[in-house]
Amino acid sequence: MKTLLSLIALAALSTSAFAAKEGWMDDLAKAKAGANGKRILLDFTGSDWCGWCKKLDAEVFSTQEFKDYAAKHLVLVEVDFPHSFKLAEATQKQNEALAKKYQINGYPTVIITSPSGVKKGQLGYMEGGPKAFIKALEKAK
Repeated sequence: MKTLLSLIALAALSTSAFAAKEGWMDDLAKAKAGANGKRILLDFTGSDWCGWCKKLDAEVFSTQEFKDYAAKHLVLVEVDFPHSFKLAEATQKQNEALAKKYQINGYPTVIITSPSGVKKGQLGYMEGGPKAFIKALEKAK
């Protein structure tokens, strides 16, 4: 019984550890439904293996300045392609379809769309932290 409880606890931990980052969604349909006039930011990432993706997350997405901007102007969607863990099958299929639709050839790639999903701009990692990134997002309006 103790072993069974340990396995259940480990499974629960594993599932939550691989969910989208706090404040981010992993379901584009839900993002569109909740957009309310906000643009959608799709972060195509290899969260557990891509060095530039980790750098973008640490230098921009994890900052309070970006989080405050995003809360007012964006719906954030993480489109992940991990190597060390498996996503739910539905999420994996959605991510592959989005990568094909937006012709993603490398990571990180950030696509900005209208609330309905029409592409408005594309970014990648850039130096300058959240200020430079937000400025580039503003140009994509």
